Amino acid sequence: MLLVASSKTSNFVDLNVPLYAWLALGAVIALMLVVDLVRHKDDHEPSPREALMESCIWVACGLSFAAVIAFAFGGAAFGEYISGYLIEKSLSVDNVFVWSMLFTSMAIPLKFQHRVLFWGIFGALTLRAVFVLAGTALITSFWWILLIFGMFLVYTGVKIIRHRADEGEESSTRGLGLLKKILPVSEEFDGHKFVTRINGRRAATPLLAALVVIEVTDIIFAVDSVPAILAVSHEPFIVLSSNAFAILGLRAMYFLLANAKEKFHYLSHALGGILVFVGLKMAVSHWMHMNTYLSLAIIMAMLATAIVLSIQRNKQMSTPTARQSV
Repeated sequence: MLLVASSKTSNFVDLNVPLYAWLALGAVIALMLVVDLVRHKDDHEPSPREALMESCIWVACGLSFAAVIAFAFGGAAFGEYISGYLIEKSLSVDNVFVWSMLFTSMAIPLKFQHRVLFWGIFGALTLRAVFVLAGTALITSFWWILLIFGMFLVYTGVKIIRHRADEGEESSTRGLGLLKKILPVSEEFDGHKFVTRINGRRAATPLLAALVVIEVTDIIFAVDSVPAILAVSHEPFIVLSSNAFAILGLRAMYFLLANAKEKFHYLSHALGGILVFVGLKMAVSHWMHMNTYLSLAIIMAMLATAIVLSIQRNKQMSTPTARQSV
């Protein structure tokens, strides 16, 4: 059998992935990107129903690939993939809320936001691949990197639990400053073009400015999410595929959840808690390995608890007594 799974001493799976499997993964991702680009080439405003349907399709694609992982590599690899997918998907919710704030502050029309996010996701996939390969290489060569990554995740988790109201503004300033050093930035749109001409000179449109800001923001989020996934798997194929399938559905998730931040009040607490948990798990993984399915259950429990508590809070806030007290 060409696809072989063995176990490392750290109890993480080690896959002998043939070249054709990597090529197939790349082809599937490229096909999904092309289909998505063609579907949204008319710059329309996605309805909530359309966003919900697309979100379900993207999740179905991610879970279908999980079935392929289970068939080809076995249950241990499947558990690591699902854990990585769920962690990236969960942390992406926070990214979605930041995108919403950035688009609002930059006054980007809803019909153009998908185009910005498409190319932003394309850049994010490339960036994550570099981060994942570098991270796995460091962990393989220097086991103590696990301690550094783990403590960094704990620190980031605590910071997310505190959740600053101005999150994203710093990356917006950095992104615009970087772009203005290269091109003048126009305040006017030119359809869905990223670059236009003003008095015969090239200038960046607000869409390109938004794209640069989104990419800078994703670098910040990648620094958090890639080590988090490396806490549940050290296998590049699993980490990259789970990361990619989770990221591919972000555009649909954005249009579904962008305005729902207040409805999930406790979600940021859960996301911070997940980072603290996987950070501690990563820090001690050289000496002690937690069962993959147990850690997956803990992550799912945190998310479910946050959602239930948020729903209960919304019901309490909607009562006449609560409204009067506010």
